[in-house]
Amino acid sequence: MTEETAEAPRQLLIVEDDEAFARTLSRSFERRGYTVMHASNAEEVEALLETRSPEQSPGYAVVDLKLNGEASGLACVQMLHRHNPKTLIVVLTGFASIATAVEAIKLGACHYLAKPSNTDDIEAAFGRANGTTEVELTNRSTSIKTLEWERIHEMLAETGFNISETARRLGMHRRTLARKLGKQQVK
Repeated sequence: MTEETAEAPRQLLIVEDDEAFARTLSRSFERRGYTVMHASNAEEVEALLETRSPEQSPGYAVVDLKLNGEASGLACVQMLHRHNPKTLIVVLTGFASIATAVEAIKLGACHYLAKPSNTDDIEAAFGRANGTTEVELTNRSTSIKTLEWERIHEMLAETGFNISETARRLGMHRRTLARKLGKQQVK
């Protein structure tokens, strides 16, 4: 048992704009002994952090990469990490890409999971915060389709998920980009 769990309940912040998913995740973590807080956007995260010292801030956070509108969960990751660098942050996304994974880790996330992920996956990710050298390496090369998807996500992250600006920077029509994103069922 860690010092944190011996002294106080594990506090978890869920930053998710899908109320039903947030509720389900909250219940599941509460059954595992976590005290759960919920925020659906960066403003709510900021308000929550303003009322707490770094020592009182949640030790764990699950942050959705894409929040309502064109908001990015990366801003929440950065805010949480600045407030308390010891907070273990897992980013959940339907936008899985190397570009956003790298940015999430640079900004303070300890792990990055593609949806659908469950409580077991998230809790395991908290436990793998330090990384491992035992990750299996593959010899498979990246496909053109994957490279295109990675570039789109990189540009989406750079533009704060602004579809019009991303399309302009990629030199494609906005509707073409919207169709590509729609085919991937991005959330």
